[in-house]
Amino acid sequence: MAVIELEELTAGYAGVKALNGVTCSIPEGAVGLLGPNGAGKSTLLKTLLGFHRPTSGRVSALGLELPKRALEVRQRIGYMPEYEVVSPKVSAVSFLTYCGRLFGMSHVDAMERTHEVLNYVGLGESRYRKMETYSTGMLQRVKLGQALVHDPKLLLLDEPTNGLDPQGRIEMLELIRQISSRPGVSVVLSSHLLPDVQHVCQYVVMMERGHLLRQGAMEDLMKRHDREFDVQVRDERNAFLAALTASGIRYVEGDNGIFRVVCPTESGTRPLFEAARIAQTQIRHFSPAKNRLEETFMSAMGHTDGKEPQGS
Repeated sequence: MAVIELEELTAGYAGVKALNGVTCSIPEGAVGLLGPNGAGKSTLLKTLLGFHRPTSGRVSALGLELPKRALEVRQRIGYMPEYEVVSPKVSAVSFLTYCGRLFGMSHVDAMERTHEVLNYVGLGESRYRKMETYSTGMLQRVKLGQALVHDPKLLLLDEPTNGLDPQGRIEMLELIRQISSRPGVSVVLSSHLLPDVQHVCQYVVMMERGHLLRQGAMEDLMKRHDREFDVQVRDERNAFLAALTASGIRYVEGDNGIFRVVCPTESGTRPLFEAARIAQTQIRHFSPAKNRLEETFMSAMGHTDGKEPQGS
């Protein structure tokens, strides 16, 4: 079942057409909204929230048409914006309680839910301090908390790892992955960072300059290649590559000493291991090749990394 439906959606602001005829269906679960800065990701999220009105086309979220039923949609959606929204002179407890009250909770229910959410996002006794004393990582946790306080069915996260150190980034992504695994809860993670999307999401929507480039399940976008393998040898690298070339095996040099090799169909992988024997080395890593998400995205954008297969 789709949680978001777009049909020839066009939207923008100040004369800029940020979304240009986008049609797609976004399923339940953890979905990555991937694209460079200026791709239209934030505009799409704000259109779903009713902050931007479409100039043409149709859009619905959780089965509710926008902007006609924008208030109902907002009651069911949690939004973590890219930029700061917290109040420096109040505590996280006061801020989230206020957010809960805005969603119609009683003071007691809002306070109870606030502590439940702050425990979940890992904000300890610091919750009682003024937020002007918080680190970037703590502020990001508060932003995630305010998006969760009303128990939404759809969570929209705009660059949630902005400004975080490596450890904080991993902790944030793990929190998001846990949330997306809950029954009946869907997450749209908007990011220009491919590793973030790959870490959390099972489905990807790729955008550039307001256009939809490609969409699909992560597993399908990173499908295996029948004749291509990732290989790493222990030593004698040059001798091994020379033996590959002599055997008619093409290769592309990758990262960390790993080569992407293309074996002839009729010979299978036998010439690959024969090349290692000739070079008097051992194959330390051997696995069927998969597309990296980066390769898929660059291909969708019509770019290449400039590497061509070598050898014959």
